[in-house]
Amino acid sequence: MSAEIPIPGAPPLERVTVMQGQALASASPSIEYSTVLGSCVATCLYDPEARVGGMNHFLLSEPPANAPGTQVDEHYGVYLMELLVNEMLSKGARKANLRAHLYGGANVNRNMMRIGTMNADFARDFLRREGIRLMREDLGGNNARRVDFRPASGQVRLRTVEDRFAPPVQPTPRPAVARGDVELF
Repeated sequence: MSAEIPIPGAPPLERVTVMQGQALASASPSIEYSTVLGSCVATCLYDPEARVGGMNHFLLSEPPANAPGTQVDEHYGVYLMELLVNEMLSKGARKANLRAHLYGGANVNRNMMRIGTMNADFARDFLRREGIRLMREDLGGNNARRVDFRPASGQVRLRTVEDRFAPPVQPTPRPAVARGDVELF
């Protein structure tokens, strides 16, 4: 276990959990965004000149083709990527300066379709189309990840969450059920 070493004179750090369907941005040096990912993908964006950063966390890349087009669902990357870029721009970032990190996209359940791979491919394609430089990625595999991101400095800490299965639970023996008539008071 590692402890944070306080920096003399630095403001206390406030950890903000970025949940599925959220996109947050800040220039505060006292903010640290944190999230845990399986097949979801988190994008960390940073503008080194404006010292503004942000993180999103999306569940699926795009809605199914048969979904109604009038409804916005914040769990989709197609919405959250745009939202994150716009949040960054509203806080003084310039699109030409944006640098990106991508995390997550694991295929944690081998028996399901490869949602993590589709999410990772979508995020890479979005950044390429928008001309946003991808600096680092840690995508795919089978393990979950925890990401901590300091938006004002662009610092990222990534930890892999190893699979550990709980030992099987042995059933507790129960007394035999009484047979026959029951007499109530």
